[in-house]
Parts: sequence; C-alpha cells; structure tokens
Amino acid sequence: GPPTVSAAQFEIRLGHPDPADVYTSRKAAGSTVFKHMVEDETGGAVKVNLYPAGQLGGEREVAEAVKLGSVQIGMLSGPFSGFCREAQVFDIPYLFPSLLVAYRTLEGPFGKELADECLKKTGMRILTYAQVGFRNFTNSARVIKTPADLKGLKFRVMENPVYMNLVRSMGGAPTPIPWPETYTALQQKVVDGQENPISAIRFAKLYEVQKYMTMDGHTFGVSFMLINERFFQSLPKEYQVILKNAALTSAVSENGIDNLANSLGLQFLKDKGMEVYTPTAAEKAQFRAVAQPAVIEFLEKQVGRTWIDKVLNAVKETEAALAK
Repeated sequence: GPPTVSAAQFEIRLGHPDPADVYTSRKAAGSTVFKHMVEDETGGAVKVNLYPAGQLGGEREVAEAVKLGSVQIGMLSGPFSGFCREAQVFDIPYLFPSLLVAYRTLEGPFGKELADECLKKTGMRILTYAQVGFRNFTNSARVIKTPADLKGLKFRVMENPVYMNLVRSMGGAPTPIPWPETYTALQQKVVDGQENPISAIRFAKLYEVQKYMTMDGHTFGVSFMLINERFFQSLPKEYQVILKNAALTSAVSENGIDNLANSLGLQFLKDKGMEVYTPTAAEKAQFRAVAQPAVIEFLEKQVGRTWIDKVLNAVKETEAALAK
C-alpha cells in the first residue's frame, strides 16, 4: 500500500443530518465506510473528519457550506433540489418500480448526466447517490388496494405541492400538518392517514393510531453525497479516484442499512397489529396512471419537459435491460 504519512496533506470535514449510530443510521454507516476507505487507501494523506447528527447544521446549511467550500463533503436528500432544480425529477410518483431499477438508473448514464448538470450549476459534484427509500400510505379506515380506495379520505402530507397533487389526483384530501403534530392529528381523527417510509412510521409509533399500510412505494427518496468541486480538483488524480470509489462503496452500505431497517421494521409493524397490503403489478399500474400526470404537470413548470423525459426514458431502458 501507499506509505503512511505522519500528517494529513488534505483534511475533509463531512457533515450529515442523521444520528451517529452506524448500525441503524444510513448516513452514519455510509460516511464511516467512506472515511476508513479513504484514509486507508491514501495512507493517511487524506483525513476525513465526520460531523453527524446535524453538528454542522441542517441539510440546507450543509449544502450552502459545501458550495462555499467551508465544508468539503455533505450528505443530504430533499433540500438539494433547492440548489439544482433538475434533481426534482426524483419526485415523480411511481418513478422506480423497484430498488434494483432505482440503483441501476442512478448508477447509469442518467445519474451521470444529472450530476454533470448539477456540477455546472452549483460547483458541487455528486460523488454518489443513495436511497432514503420508498414512501407508503397508511390509514385507519380501510385497506387501500387501488387509487379509488383513497377517495374521501384525509391524508396528512408535508407542505409540498408534489404530495398535495399526488393525494388529490386519487380523490383523497391532502392536509398539510407539521410532522410533530401528525400523531395527535391521526389519533384525534383530524386526518385518516399519512404517508412515510417504514422507518418513520415505526419511529413515530404511528402503528398505535393507524391500522392499514399499503406498500405502494409512491415516491423514492434519493440522498446525495456532495463534494466541493474546487477542493476535489485540488486533490491529486489518484486521490480523486479513491474518493469516487469509496463514495460508491459507501452508498452500498447506506442502501444495505436502509433495506435491513425496512425488513425488520415491516415485521415490527405487523407484530404491532398493522395490516400490510402489497399492490399487484396491475394495481400499481393504476396508481401510476392516475398520479403521474398530475405531478408531472406541476414538475414541468419547475424543471421543464426535457429532464422529465430523460428520467422516464432512463427507467424504461433500465427495466428493459433487466428483463433480458
């Protein structure tokens, strides 16, 4: 291996919002793998200091700091589209039919093209993508098998046009409620249901106030590992390659932690008495047919048609390749 250096030539501050526990936190697992690979493979020439649990601020602040270069690497999800609006294409509902299609699309030509666009616009390089995971509907009224089953039900949503349009397209009534107030709103039947990843449903104990969950996976949250481009270009080529490879490997760890948490979480929710329904391919197609046009119409005004078509085509090509 490379000769070990006594003092690091390059120091990286890496910030993320997630808890520090590497066994349950996606970004803690990923960043820890990244740190050790980079330090090991550069013989200590590049030192990576981790700042988990929002120590360097929330996701938006971290992105600002990476853009400025006061923080070298940030890991964040949603707020990135505030810096590179093209990243909003991941908000298209029922975009990825499976985890594997998501992985391949992000690792493939589309992921690279989006990264190039965002780099030009922000001065931040996407080192890798990882999953925040699929979001599912829960409610206290009935089993939801098709979009028609949402009709007349009130759903707590984030204050976000994507989710408002999504629920409304199926005949449900979207009701923006702050996350800390969601449990009480469900308990008091102010709303019938909500939508979130399994981990959030478990963590917030929503199984106490929700009977049914539908594994419709309407949106897939994407996480970005961003590096300041000026800093990245200041590194020797060989270190740049090491960082890229370590980032891709770290994403595998993030995804693994998320998949494990979802598997264990799903069983936990069933044990707590939730009825879980997984839509058939035909039912999933119904959800897609109803929800996609409504949200795409909104997103077209945000990002333009070209990028929407690019991602939809990339998913189709990925599916076709996997079906061979």
